[in-house]
Amino acid sequence: MTDANEQIQQLRLELRRGIVVLAVLSQMETARYGYSLIQRLAEQGLEIEEGTLYPLLRRLEKQGLLASEWDTSEARPRKYYRISPAGQQVLDTLRLDWLEMVKMMQGILQGDES
Repeated sequence: MTDANEQIQQLRLELRRGIVVLAVLSQMETARYGYSLIQRLAEQGLEIEEGTLYPLLRRLEKQGLLASEWDTSEARPRKYYRISPAGQQVLDTLRLDWLEMVKMMQGILQGDES
């Protein structure tokens, strides 16, 4: 890979990191376990690796933005996560911030001076 391609890949990664939290929180109104969340996001065009998602879920839970519960009713126990009330407040704020940033960036990238 050329230096320019490597640089582009690195910059894409940085952009992507900024949206993963928002994407995850936006999907957690329904309780989900990690793999089902990976599948759901992939269906919507956002591929997330397990090594990225599971530490993020634990961090968001530790921050009080997600709550979790184990389901042991099946042969394989699963930890389900759901957005907490604090997480919902954060999501609502981030969602508005994101929409404003998209609007601003569209103007910037299209050369709008207004």
